[in-house]
Amino acid sequence: MANYDVIIIGSGPGGYVCAIRCAQLGLKVACVEGRETLGGTCLNVGCIPSKALLHASHMLHEAEHNFAEMGLKGKSPSVDWKQMLAYKEKTIGQNTSGIEFLFKKNKVDWIKGWGSIPEAGKVKVGDEVHEAKNIIIASGSEPASLPGVEVDEKVVVTSTGALELGKVPKKLVVIGAGVIGLELGSVYARLGSEVTVVEYLEVITPGMDAEIQKTFQRTLKKQGLEFIMGAAVQKTEATKTKAKVHYTLRKDDSAHVLEADVVLVATGRKPYTEGLGLDALGVKMTERGQIAVNGTWETNLPGIYAIGDVIDGPMLAHKAEDEGMAAAEQVAGKHGHVNYGVIPGVIYTHPEVANVGATEEMLKDQGRPYKVGKFSFMGNGRAKANFAADGFVKILADKETDRILGAHIMGPAAGDLIHEICVAMEFGASAEDLAMTCHAHPTYSEAVREAALACGDGPIHM
Repeated sequence: MANYDVIIIGSGPGGYVCAIRCAQLGLKVACVEGRETLGGTCLNVGCIPSKALLHASHMLHEAEHNFAEMGLKGKSPSVDWKQMLAYKEKTIGQNTSGIEFLFKKNKVDWIKGWGSIPEAGKVKVGDEVHEAKNIIIASGSEPASLPGVEVDEKVVVTSTGALELGKVPKKLVVIGAGVIGLELGSVYARLGSEVTVVEYLEVITPGMDAEIQKTFQRTLKKQGLEFIMGAAVQKTEATKTKAKVHYTLRKDDSAHVLEADVVLVATGRKPYTEGLGLDALGVKMTERGQIAVNGTWETNLPGIYAIGDVIDGPMLAHKAEDEGMAAAEQVAGKHGHVNYGVIPGVIYTHPEVANVGATEEMLKDQGRPYKVGKFSFMGNGRAKANFAADGFVKILADKETDRILGAHIMGPAAGDLIHEICVAMEFGASAEDLAMTCHAHPTYSEAVREAALACGDGPIHM
């Protein structure tokens, strides 16, 4: 048995960042992780491997569609799926081993195994019980499914199974038009699969800006993805090699069946708290199965905290990281802070989609007067040169004060461009502040400046 200032349960982005920050603040720290490698879902079966496959498949798309026009002649590359998966695995290994190095560098103990909390101040791993002044739960989330849909990770798969299929399917049905479904659907569409997305709602990417939703769906259709909207999946039937998806259309209650080689269930995620012993402890939960915390990420039991996907808020790695750093500050006797109004979201398709802050729909519901500054990437020289002119930048600013309230980008490097606006919002900047800031030419970021100019007298290049 060992004594610690803090034990973190889970080594995903929230957990490992929290552990490192605690160590930097002079605390004796341990992190409990049952996987063979650190990094949680994100590094092992989520963010990192999916981005590797998105990058590889986008390179294939470039070779097939744009190389010849640039004067790069030759036979189009063929897909070696096993080698692509090996590249993905190498990427995972580089990242997970990097976390292990950072643990050693910062003197964070890795307690290998699955943890439970038998009582406040104690964490049990295997047969050993470790004591800690503070415990931080960062156990993450797991894929959520639907009634009547049985996942076998072979034919009916979650994102985990979709990252390690034995071969590229001829027909792929994706249940759910959220971030995970569209990213992985894009991967397999580029690799030659016939991809059909079945979505319960009438719009893709629920909660995003309505104009982005419509434009993004049109763009994905041009790339070959088919959409069946307003469809309620009733059940799936799977054999060893095929599957059927039964659904009804909500508009007329008519029944339909889709056949596929693989079905990807991408209907969101749910908090993973199994085996922690929270019920016996008396930890308060929300109606949605999340751990209830106060403004300092502490549960109703003193000394037990929770961060990341197990608590309320968007299930995003960077949100968990922010909470991890803030919770570390709290247990170290300092003041932790997370600005939940400035947490960006990104979809890593091509074009990328990114957003931060309010949507137009939110501002209308609030009755808040606002103005819109919009600029198309068709007016951006760098984007046109790089075959990346699809999409636009939209900035929303307060009508009276000009303060930036939100931004929505669909286009090249949107996931990077959004952070210019995040920083501006963090400092309470106006659209004019952004518009009057010199931007290098030629860059994609000029589109952001032009959208900011459009909040005032108008953009230059449109």
